[in-house]
Amino acid sequence: MQEYLEIGQIVNTNGLKGVVKINPFTDDVTRFEKLKTVYIERGKELKEFEIEEVRYQKKQVLVKFKNIDTIEDAQKYRECYIKINRKDAVKLPEDTYFIADLIGLDVYTIDNELIGKIEDVFSTGSNDVYVVKNNLGRQVLLPAIADVVKEVDLENKKIIVELIEGLL
Repeated sequence: MQEYLEIGQIVNTNGLKGVVKINPFTDDVTRFEKLKTVYIERGKELKEFEIEEVRYQKKQVLVKFKNIDTIEDAQKYRECYIKINRKDAVKLPEDTYFIADLIGLDVYTIDNELIGKIEDVFSTGSNDVYVVKNNLGRQVLLPAIADVVKEVDLENKKIIVELIEGLL
């Protein structure tokens, strides 16, 4: 499991005083208010920053970090990812998982046939959808609903699904 989890990406600056615009990757954007520090991944470097202020603009989060005080300082971090240490992550409800933990899991049918690996997860509003890629490069979209996803086994890195009519 990854030690650090992505919670957003800096997409732009806001104003002249070092504020950045972040596209959040979390279901609860107010989560940023509860954080004292985050890590910004720039290249291969992960650097810790203290949060001074959090505001909201439409679906984005505006954050002022300590020691980023000019638009020029802030622009250095455009397109960089915001991460937190896993130990600082919120406790998830039962049968809920971090996307980072699902990516790369093998997906099997209830008959133990390998479908492929989870390549991505996206939300449709009503439920998540798992993007599964097979060994031929073909993608299969599986809704993350109880009728389809029967078991998620993070320890053994696999998911068991029951294919309902029309999925393949």
